[in-house]
Amino acid sequence: MSDERIEVQRTIPADPATIFAVLRDPAGHVAIDSSGMLMAATGEPVGAVGDRFVVHMDREALNDYPLGTYDVTVSITAFEPDREIAWTVLGQMRPQIGHVYGYTLEPTDGGTLVTSSYDWSAIDPVWRKADIFPILSEGALRATLGILARTVAGGVGRVGGGTGAGPSGPSDGEA
Repeated sequence: MSDERIEVQRTIPADPATIFAVLRDPAGHVAIDSSGMLMAATGEPVGAVGDRFVVHMDREALNDYPLGTYDVTVSITAFEPDREIAWTVLGQMRPQIGHVYGYTLEPTDGGTLVTSSYDWSAIDPVWRKADIFPILSEGALRATLGILARTVAGGVGRVGGGTGAGPSGPSDGEA
């Protein structure tokens, strides 16, 4: 890890295909976001480098730079099914910032070793001078991996699944 890149890892008890399905889906990005900035997304699941989707943002969650609500375009920069996905964020600010987020997935005993990365080593000099990076902390990346683990685990907390019942409550909707 360098001074311009954060990487965190976690073994998640799910196969790479299940995890990758969340990571390639715009709604999955919103579902696992720990920052609170991602409000919704528009677009289809990505399938190749160059694919894009729109994320509707509200930076108020960070309380650092008053942008209000705005949209960004996620542009895929690396894509290897069930193995790697990375993207940069394109917005209305000029010049474009140039930071990159990504995940690599490695099958392991007990699931998948997921590495989440946030790299701002190639940001535009204008943003380097602004001295605002990193925007997200290592803790935020770790929290996103925790939310990802919960999301792919099934049951309570799963996107589109679960009943909202706790671990000792009914799991089939019966009281």
